[in-house]
Amino acid sequence: MSVKQYWLMKSEPDVFSIDHLQSAKDQKTMWEGVRNYTARNYMRDTMKVGDGVLFYHSNANPPCIVGTAEIASESYPDPTQFNPDSDYFDAKSSEDNPRWFLVDVKFKQKFNHIVNREVLQHHPILKDMVIFKLNRLSITPVTEQEWLLVHELSLTKPL
Repeated sequence: MSVKQYWLMKSEPDVFSIDHLQSAKDQKTMWEGVRNYTARNYMRDTMKVGDGVLFYHSNANPPCIVGTAEIASESYPDPTQFNPDSDYFDAKSSEDNPRWFLVDVKFKQKFNHIVNREVLQHHPILKDMVIFKLNRLSITPVTEQEWLLVHELSLTKPL
């Protein structure tokens, strides 16, 4: 049996917010459109069903963690890479040799109190989160201690 892992996944709230996820069919969606190899590798090679996700609203005022989700599928090819009408189309990718992968993400909970980036950056432990070392990545690993501290700051018990 594998050990549960934790992740921070960024999304711009005007594009796809935690409210969008909560109102999606079965409260689940494909996490499509990731076009960074490191983030893709996390989804393709490392994420497992049941892993925890901190849902982060980027490009928000303030940028913040607003709730949690969980990984709801094993990885599979991102279908948007094959669609010429998609913003995420990749002409160099083919169904025989897909370049981009995704996982499904399922809503778990909204936080009672958002945890903004400034709070994270000034916390003695959370200031060392991977998000601050690799700020451009849309997906970063989170330690169990960070997962629990973010929940504590949000005044929300982990589900």
